[in-house]
Amino acid sequence: MRDHSIARNYAEALLVLASKAENRDGFGAMIRDVAQAISNDKTLQAFLESPRVSAAQKNAVFSKAYSDKVPNLFLRFLQKLVSNRRQMLIPAIATEYQNLLDEAEGRVHADITVAKPLPEADLQNIVASLSKSLGKTVVPNVIVNPTVLGGVIVKVGDSIMDGSIRRRLGRLAKAMQASA
Repeated sequence: MRDHSIARNYAEALLVLASKAENRDGFGAMIRDVAQAISNDKTLQAFLESPRVSAAQKNAVFSKAYSDKVPNLFLRFLQKLVSNRRQMLIPAIATEYQNLLDEAEGRVHADITVAKPLPEADLQNIVASLSKSLGKTVVPNVIVNPTVLGGVIVKVGDSIMDGSIRRRLGRLAKAMQASA
């Protein structure tokens, strides 16, 4: 829990820096790319985790790798993380940054589960309806699950709206059992 709070604080600081640079989406992509590199490369993870490698050496590697690819402000942010021994929180910071950016821009992510792939027009209708009812821009993540049978299940945060045929059949079966 403590790491989550620390990651969120750093993400908030990065959002402020990104806003000053007028590049919030760009900073989001950069922190995501660095997080992916750390998550996917075990050698890089071991290097960054190692107490035998000094912060200066780690910062030199970041500088060499990113100095010509990212804004200086972003590079200094990464180096500050290393100096504060928080470099292993970069993946969590990337996640929190995206959450904060979505919140700031009025976006919400929705998992839309369907039995078979939806035509684009149907997906757009569902997204438009959700956006209207939630008052936010909905970013859909479509999941195809044949066990749904038909209908749609939408999950936004902790809320689930289940309009699946499977659920309706289950309720019908319970009603029939109760009346028998």
